[in-house]
Amino acid sequence: MWLFAAFVFIPIIEIALFIKVGGLIGLLPTLAIVLGTAVAGTMLMRAQGAAAMADLRVALSEMRDPTEPIAHGAMILLAGALLITPGFFTDTLGLLLLIPAVRLAVLRYLAQRVTVARFSVGPQPGAGGTTAPHRPDVIDGEFIEIDPDEVPRRRGSADRSKDAAAGRPGGGSGWTRH
Repeated sequence: MWLFAAFVFIPIIEIALFIKVGGLIGLLPTLAIVLGTAVAGTMLMRAQGAAAMADLRVALSEMRDPTEPIAHGAMILLAGALLITPGFFTDTLGLLLLIPAVRLAVLRYLAQRVTVARFSVGPQPGAGGTTAPHRPDVIDGEFIEIDPDEVPRRRGSADRSKDAAAGRPGGGSGWTRH
């Protein structure tokens, strides 16, 4: 219902604002303002988007909760979409979302209205798979078994003679490919 209302009322608001502002200052200044806010907003969005990505990288590298940087990044993306959309109302909303204090207020408002039922990282028991208890002495990994007879030899005769002198028949252990 809200989405339908937005698709109906936002264009009506934009048309009314275009008519009102265009009547006050004229056509060319009105178009210049709309284009200018789109260009300025795009530049601000790029700078703040890069800062939000840096905050997200720091949060992930420090093993902190990345929710806030992700939310700020999403709001910056929404601000960019609003700024690219021609109109005074959408430009105003987009520019407001580029203000960090406004984003923080929106984030706090949404956090009060959202309840997280469960949060987990990795596979959980009963969620399509089972997990073994954590053991610090076990390293989990993947491997591919290589048949040493099928490994092509690309070594020169000098390397083979060194291997023969070291007592390694065939020139190597088969652990690596050269």
